[in-house]
Amino acid sequence: MRVLITGGAGFVGRWFTKALLEKGHEVLVVDSLVHGGGGITPNKWRIFNPFEYKNFTYVEEDCRDFFRSNDSTQPFDLAIHLAAVVGGRLTIERNPLSVADDLSIDANFWEWAVKHKPAHIVSFSSSAAYPVNLQTDEGHLVLSEEMISFDGSLGMPDMSYGWSKLTNEYLGTIAHEKYGLKVACYRPFSGYGQDQDLSYPFPSICLRALEHKEQNDFVVWGSGLQGRDFIHISDVVAGVLESYQKLTDGKGVNLSTGILTTFKELAAEVLVQLGKKSQITGDESMPSGVFARVGDTTLQNKLGISPKVKLKDGIAEALDFLAPLANKGV
Repeated sequence: MRVLITGGAGFVGRWFTKALLEKGHEVLVVDSLVHGGGGITPNKWRIFNPFEYKNFTYVEEDCRDFFRSNDSTQPFDLAIHLAAVVGGRLTIERNPLSVADDLSIDANFWEWAVKHKPAHIVSFSSSAAYPVNLQTDEGHLVLSEEMISFDGSLGMPDMSYGWSKLTNEYLGTIAHEKYGLKVACYRPFSGYGQDQDLSYPFPSICLRALEHKEQNDFVVWGSGLQGRDFIHISDVVAGVLESYQKLTDGKGVNLSTGILTTFKELAAEVLVQLGKKSQITGDESMPSGVFARVGDTTLQNKLGISPKVKLKDGIAEALDFLAPLANKGV
């Protein structure tokens, strides 16, 4: 296949690129490496070197400029749209207008897609699109796909990031209904992996634990009782590549494990694996987001999506990967 990956130099994009190149597909990555996008220049990717593959092409450019200038008559068999201004909880809560730039990115993508008609589109939404009132400490629910309906009440998503992802989903359904495009849309929950940007909690907790002195408390953001559904990035990629051809209407599908893990539980497992004993405390002056966000797996199971990597194994992998960075001020 000929595959386009927008935002392909970011965390998720790197893993898609690796999987597709290994399968022998031709991959074009477009990424501007803008601050807040999580992109890394491909010659510095630590998980593999994409330039070892002759079927890899990289364009360092704002994808919106690429969309405007791309006049190739050779169609893409698959377009994976990942380009976005992203970041951890700090970015979402303290710089929400920077995230709103995603609205422009997505609008330009769908205009390009209607014109150039890739054979299939994979579009990424987010679990942040779900209503926050379903994720409170007073009464959180397991989040299932039908809780977001463009025919009824949507509820309030998670700040500007959630709104941008919700809007992107809606544009994808329009692209299918009005223009006949085949669109698979996914709502990943808390994806994690060893080479994730340190602005995200999983790698940050792992690296801080590597550097932690046992005589001190180990601190996590918020109360530490807030929970997330952690899914390994390899399971995200495998789930998408094994299921996207079954999905054409642009309606969101969860990528989750159905397992809720609090940040205190995550930190405790990391410290256990390092053989360190410390009290884990919360810092409620720092952003913590919703109280509980866990995804229903019923539809995923029907599509054959079945996460394989256990959280404890993902932690062990990340600790090995991050160990050389510990105590180096990274």
